[in-house]
Amino acid sequence: MGYKATITEIGPMVQDFIGENMIIIFDNNAPDALRDMAVLHSIEEWERDITIGDELVVCEKRYKVTAIGNEANETLKTMGHCTLMFNGADTAQLPGHIELSGDGLPDLSVGMSIEIIYS
Repeated sequence: MGYKATITEIGPMVQDFIGENMIIIFDNNAPDALRDMAVLHSIEEWERDITIGDELVVCEKRYKVTAIGNEANETLKTMGHCTLMFNGADTAQLPGHIELSGDGLPDLSVGMSIEIIYS
């Protein structure tokens, strides 16, 4: 493992975005205007940038990284921010997206982790 973060807060609008197969994540220092729509977390470990083929584990559910937007690693590293898209796309829809394939959506819970297992 090379990236690990613990979920500290789940905004009240997060369920709306999960219905669209996406989760927006931010470090605990997210702007107030974005906290309601985000899963907030504290980054505990960062080894290197995420690449296609890495495995993302969200609340113990595993997903394969299929595409990464050209800004996703930088914003994740500096602000703990990106948008996780659970659609298996092989091209990122937006610069801050990380596209993922896997079965179903994670059951989010405060105290659970978001981890990257590098390939």
